[in-house]
Amino acid sequence: MKAGRARAGQGGSRAEKQYLPLGLLLICVACTTTHKTSTGRTERETDSVIGQSSIPGAGGVKKAMDSQDSARARAAAIDSAAQ
Repeated sequence: MKAGRARAGQGGSRAEKQYLPLGLLLICVACTTTHKTSTGRTERETDSVIGQSSIPGAGGVKKAMDSQDSARARAAAIDSAAQ
């Protein structure tokens, strides 16, 4: 093995390790759902309007929102039971 090369399994360079938390933070910030669309509505409000419309696929949007609400309620119940 030549000098200066990292061995397999030793992880990345120091610079890679320093920028990893920054990259993860940027991903988390980019994934938030509180962004407003050009109409001034949040993504959830826009999806709600689509779910109530009669366009093709609106039923799927409504079902997905109902499923998300159910999962949030279940998670909240588990969190409150754990306290």
